[in-house]
Amino acid sequence: MSIEPLLIAELAVLGLCTGFLAGLLGIGGGMIMVPFITIILTARGVSPDLAVKMAIATSMATIIFTSISSVRAHHRRGVVRWDIVKLLAPGIVLGAAIASLGVFSLLKGSWLALLFAAFVAFSATQMLLDKKPKASRTLPGVGGQIGAGTAIGFLSGLVGAGGGFVSVPFMTWCNVAIHNAVATSAALGFPIALSNAVGYVVAGQNVADLPNGSVGYIYLPALVVIASFSVLMAPVGVRTAHALPVKSLKRVFASVLYLLAGYMLFKGLSA
Repeated sequence: MSIEPLLIAELAVLGLCTGFLAGLLGIGGGMIMVPFITIILTARGVSPDLAVKMAIATSMATIIFTSISSVRAHHRRGVVRWDIVKLLAPGIVLGAAIASLGVFSLLKGSWLALLFAAFVAFSATQMLLDKKPKASRTLPGVGGQIGAGTAIGFLSGLVGAGGGFVSVPFMTWCNVAIHNAVATSAALGFPIALSNAVGYVVAGQNVADLPNGSVGYIYLPALVVIASFSVLMAPVGVRTAHALPVKSLKRVFASVLYLLAGYMLFKGLSA
């Protein structure tokens, strides 16, 4: 599969958009990358089933680099809750391993997609209505946060997203300020992406008909181009996030969650 200029241009635009979203909302942009990488690979002769799996894996791998750029910008502003990162990260690694090394290639996605769409739509509605959590509610203890991290890593591994669509609503529900939640979600994107990417490489070693330039399920040309451009835009997204009032940021994030829910609903119903 040749890397023609049009392919580079398509991947570059995709990288700019996802990098901005990563900085703005603390998400890796996976639910934008996955459908577009699927379209790009399918148009170049990769079977639809394999294209979807490669898109998920490649999307997740790019988040390794996007999250580094985004979290550096958030860290300079002192808004990353590293205490939360330390407690959620072990569960994230466990959940990611279960998803990418096993369930990813075995589970039928239609029912999961429908349930996932309902969950995300509920989370978006809660955020859009801006209901205040109980003032007494705080983050759970060590066991609870490890459990939450496992769920975040597992869901992320199945859909190729960075976890912000779950971790940000979870943290705000526990009275973590929205800007802290977005910044902390960006930091969590790194262990999510790294753990899942390793799993995709191992799981895809013996898959037939992978295009040239693939390492397991990961398509390296897309990874290099998207990552290169996304890291340029992540700091711009961070600056935009801190320039917006909290309520406006919640509306933007809720809108993205509704798009995500709509996409997953479509995939579930059409399967």
